[in-house]
Amino acid sequence: MKTSLKISALAAASALLAPVAAQAAPDAETTYIFNSLSFLMHGFLVMLMAAGFCMLEAGLVRSKNAAVQSTKNISLYAIAGIMYLLVGYNLMYLDVAGWIGSFAIWSPSDPEFVAGEADYASGSDWFFQMVFVATAASIVSGAVAERIKLTAFLVFTVLLTGFIYPIQGAWSWGGGFLSEAGFLDFAGSTIVHSVGGWAALTGAIILGARKGKYTEDGSIRPMPGSNLPLATIGTFVLWFGWFGFNGGSQLAMGSAADVAAIANIYINTNVAAAAGVVAALIATSVIYGKVDLTMCLNGALGGLVAITAEPLAPSPVLALFIGAVGGLLVVIAVPLLDKLKIDDVVGAIPVHLVAGIWGTLAVVLSNSDATIGAQILGIVSVGAFVIVTSTIAWYVIKLVIGLRAGEQDEIDGLDRTETGLEAYPEFAKS
Repeated sequence: MKTSLKISALAAASALLAPVAAQAAPDAETTYIFNSLSFLMHGFLVMLMAAGFCMLEAGLVRSKNAAVQSTKNISLYAIAGIMYLLVGYNLMYLDVAGWIGSFAIWSPSDPEFVAGEADYASGSDWFFQMVFVATAASIVSGAVAERIKLTAFLVFTVLLTGFIYPIQGAWSWGGGFLSEAGFLDFAGSTIVHSVGGWAALTGAIILGARKGKYTEDGSIRPMPGSNLPLATIGTFVLWFGWFGFNGGSQLAMGSAADVAAIANIYINTNVAAAAGVVAALIATSVIYGKVDLTMCLNGALGGLVAITAEPLAPSPVLALFIGAVGGLLVVIAVPLLDKLKIDDVVGAIPVHLVAGIWGTLAVVLSNSDATIGAQILGIVSVGAFVIVTSTIAWYVIKLVIGLRAGEQDEIDGLDRTETGLEAYPEFAKS
């Protein structure tokens, strides 16, 4: 189970609800049922984020790459589920001794219900944790789009979801050394989002930019996405799924205090996303003289990522500030990456890495148990680990099977060369 501390905010909620709790405390079996329901209900909301990522990415790539991008997204979700079953979950949570858990296949461990023996069904927890690892892989997918071989990306997904993500997750949510040091990350600004961001950054650098993206004279050639309405719908789906991402990370729904906490989490999550949109809308209007829809979409996601590290403790006004900064950072970071000639097709690195770092640091603004030293330790430890392991993984894959599609394949589009399909065949050139 995640071990993020939520004591301060929960204490406040419990105090407000003390009269209600005193009158009707739930029995152990009712608590078990509602806690398990929370994991399952919030888990399938997070699973829906896989569809949101797919729509967002398919809309932001060019039409000749939309089918292969969709293939990547359904494949990575399947691989994440299998790897988390075979090795990932127990590596992250079973007998963690400071750094790493146990290499073992997960299996449910639910005897007939006996009061006091368990607070939730083990399978409900596995399902909720599994959908998180798929999110990390989805982040990488969009950043390296339009030039990576499908097989190479899927091999990397195996390594990321089966080993890289669970090992660093054990350090905090598994009760390892970061947890002992006081590092706090309620729902995963660092543990999920920056992991995907660091892996995406290393992949984008090693792969190099898409052909023609950066010209010899230093100019940047725009490569607009094929379907902005689809990308917008994908962002709404992600926004909706994020209520499961953050709300389910309360890890309980068996008391009035837990339900009140989940309600506050939903409010702060929504406010932060809205603030991210408005911040991006205003910033692009000022900087470019026109509103940039793609920046607004990523502004929403930047706000969501930023509030994910601590969506319970802040007041709604503070959540608004945290989300607005997250959206603004996205607007700043996207052109900065282009200046560095790091080609991130969908803006995944600004959203999930930059806003994830900000959100992790912002925990100290509202959670009295957080210290800036512990938060920086977590960011640096996870970042260093993912950079090293991802870089090794990318280079080994490059050496063995190759990373990048051929130049002509990239020109023609990966839909034809990787899947033999066209996402929009009626518009394709004969």
